[in-house]
Amino acid sequence: MPSEDKMDRRDFVTTCLRGGLGAVVASGLGAVNLLSVQAPVEAAVGNVARHPARFWKPGIGKQIICQLCPHHCVMNVGQRGECGVRMNWDGQCISLVYGKPVAIHGDPIEKAPFFHYLPGTKTLAVGTAGCNLHCKFCQNWEFTQARPETTDNKDLSPQSMVQQVQSNDIPSIIFTLNDPVQCLEYVLDTAALARPRGIHMLAHTAGFVCAEPLKELCAAMDAIAVDLKGFSDDYYQSMTGAHLAPVLATIKSIHDSGTWLELAHLVVPGYNDKPTMFRAMCEWILENVGPDVPLFVSRFFPKYQLRRLQAADPDTLRSLRKIAYEVGLHYVYLGNMPGDPVIKRNGPLVTNTGLDPATGKCVKCGYQIPGVWQG
Repeated sequence: MPSEDKMDRRDFVTTCLRGGLGAVVASGLGAVNLLSVQAPVEAAVGNVARHPARFWKPGIGKQIICQLCPHHCVMNVGQRGECGVRMNWDGQCISLVYGKPVAIHGDPIEKAPFFHYLPGTKTLAVGTAGCNLHCKFCQNWEFTQARPETTDNKDLSPQSMVQQVQSNDIPSIIFTLNDPVQCLEYVLDTAALARPRGIHMLAHTAGFVCAEPLKELCAAMDAIAVDLKGFSDDYYQSMTGAHLAPVLATIKSIHDSGTWLELAHLVVPGYNDKPTMFRAMCEWILENVGPDVPLFVSRFFPKYQLRRLQAADPDTLRSLRKIAYEVGLHYVYLGNMPGDPVIKRNGPLVTNTGLDPATGKCVKCGYQIPGVWQG
């Protein structure tokens, strides 16, 4: 198998450049404005790992049963789970994507999305092939719905990633772009090295995960963003191949753990944009995690299997946000659209308009806004 630790500092910065890093990175290459760079990452098709996986138990004979997510995949020798990246290798569960990211981007942290966690800073966004959900509107379907032997994967071990982030003065790492659940071993090992060095660890997940691995994820992360994709089990089954109840349990568990939590809800026209359903979702959020958890109401654009749909109407999103405020939620932002009360957003560029980032207080009234403002 190829080495998992080949990416030196020059390779790392070059890869971030090709991924569209929304920052200015000072390196031996000089100060480069990475916002304008958009090019594919060059790597090696067929470059996969064979790393021992966790969160599984033996079945009958050499059969294994995955206990990472609620799919509980039963795999015979040579078979893979629903995610396509966890495999039965002669009676043992292995990860095919450990240390093999397909995407390495530098982004504004607000793109994660996090508006109340270290706003104005940059983060390294990392994603691998595969996903335990199959969303019909997936933005990154080219690699989330692909098997890792067909994608262009870089070699980037947790050790190398942490070293490169530290040497380039990037304050945080976020596992995103696909769901970090199915590469959880990679996430946890990276966090174990990063956090003692003062690097913040973030995750953006759909929240379809079992209780025990979620407990470890919460302990390892500084902040987690969860996609609450809809508020009916029928929607989840038909649009993502998952179920709603485990996602709701995840959101409550993250909040109860004390890990910083933000929520995102993509509005898909004709599917999850009914005011009654949206109001019920907001009422659940208020009752279970309180009014101060930020909620992003994001605009859908035609992607993957839903290219036939029109983009979500901005007026619909504004009306839904009004409902959220009526219910009692305090921090509701429009995603993929400019203009917000505390944050002004224009594409990937985000600036604070009503927040003093040094104190986390409103510049107009002095109210202490919940969040993590300095790290």
